[in-house]
Amino acid sequence: MNKSLIALTVAVFGLILACHSMLGSEALRLYDLKHQRELDPVASLERLAEARVILVGEHHAVTSHHRAQLEVIRTLVEGGKKVAVGLEMFRRESQGDLDRWIDGLIQEADFKPIYLDNWNFDWELYRPIFRYARQQGLPMIGLNVDRGVTRQVAYHGFASLSEDQKAALGAVTCDVTPPYRDYIRQAYDAHVHGKMQFENFCEAQLLWDTAMAVNAAQYLQANADTVLVILAGVGHAQKPGIPAQLAKRAPWPYLVLLPETPGSLDTDRVDSDAADYLIKPSSRF
Repeated sequence: MNKSLIALTVAVFGLILACHSMLGSEALRLYDLKHQRELDPVASLERLAEARVILVGEHHAVTSHHRAQLEVIRTLVEGGKKVAVGLEMFRRESQGDLDRWIDGLIQEADFKPIYLDNWNFDWELYRPIFRYARQQGLPMIGLNVDRGVTRQVAYHGFASLSEDQKAALGAVTCDVTPPYRDYIRQAYDAHVHGKMQFENFCEAQLLWDTAMAVNAAQYLQANADTVLVILAGVGHAQKPGIPAQLAKRAPWPYLVLLPETPGSLDTDRVDSDAADYLIKPSSRF
């Protein structure tokens, strides 16, 4: 990114910080996992200003995580960034429905069943994000793959897909870092899988990572002036997940942010191999 543009963006963010101070509200606070220190608000905003892709992880059912995601989006928008929101929660085939939502062509009562057809977590968890995106006219991008494809890979492996399906994604194998493989193994062990084999389950995880990276890359290539904020589960948002697949396609500068959560997402359990920053709790979430 052009250095003068970064400087201008940081100056705008500085004005935002002043407004937060006058209003008695907190600015976004980040903990730097590589250097093991909390950044001051200005430094936090400087880091955000440098990224083209910002992945903000979540535990799907935790309200505070979604509030943290919204705060990241809001901070970028208030800083003058052109922002789009990429969603694990929506399949690419539902893009038309997301466009109608943002354009105000569908009421919430009619959109909610569409959301629930794509995702099985309570609408109220995500509602503030969707409503803010609609109010601000921020594009929301469905990144995920058809659930039938996921199911086929989970039970029969990536090799069982058609040649056309495989060509759209490239090779998908469970060739990942040992820590990420351990993470996927823990997820596998925590569920009842019947006849599902671990390697197939792992390929299904990588299928999601890859499909979301491919769809994100296509959007980024077509929208060169936009910052893409990707909302995804922690397993997909961490560096060996979507970011690793995205890096194979183009060297866009990215950041991985995870909401700090004592006992699960904290400095004892998350390091810089998984994420860049923890989002510190604030009065807003």
